Amino acid sequence: MKENILIAEDEPKLAALLGDYLKASGFDFFIIAEGTGVESWVRENKPGLILLDIMLPGKDGMEICKAIRAFSRVPIIMVTARIEEIDRLLGLELGADDYICKPFSPREVVARVKAVLRRTRDGQAIQAQGLVLDEKTYRATFHGRNLELTAVEFKLLQLLVEHPGRIFSRQQIMNKIYQEERFVSDRTVDSHIKKLRRKIELIDPQSTLIQSVYSVGYKFEPDL
Repeated sequence: MKENILIAEDEPKLAALLGDYLKASGFDFFIIAEGTGVESWVRENKPGLILLDIMLPGKDGMEICKAIRAFSRVPIIMVTARIEEIDRLLGLELGADDYICKPFSPREVVARVKAVLRRTRDGQAIQAQGLVLDEKTYRATFHGRNLELTAVEFKLLQLLVEHPGRIFSRQQIMNKIYQEERFVSDRTVDSHIKKLRRKIELIDPQSTLIQSVYSVGYKFEPDL
């Protein structure tokens, strides 16, 4: 059975484009162009995931996300043209599973949809580009070979793989990965990235899966 994706987006051309890419990747989809009808549709149809634009007419995405979280754990990816950090954090605090900023590549959106669905399905290992990550055992393999990662390296790789194309600053990585460690610097993050890359490149010297974004941070960039 195909996963049904709700696209809550008031730009008709963009919504149609996203729908075409999702359909080509094996998903069904439904488009709603205004905010007031989203909650009732979700209650009646129980989609597999929601692509939720923040700036919807009638009722904005933030309100909708908060309302849906009162009755459903359906995965939600917030879509926004606002790039201010407070909006991103607020969206996630309201219960969103991820966010993506406009302008974006439709292929990146499909990759994010697949990644969010993978990590919200209990008992399933994360798989991407030859990588297989088993959170229960903290075991990661690349093209069938064990990467022999430390717990920190595993969590770092998991964070990046679960959000393909999304750039994480060093500070964001520190906040998410090293919550129990008091003294962590930017150099610590860089050191773990370097070790992680080295282990991947021992298996595939041509790998460019973990990329640096100059003066910003790091991202996982799969071949879409």
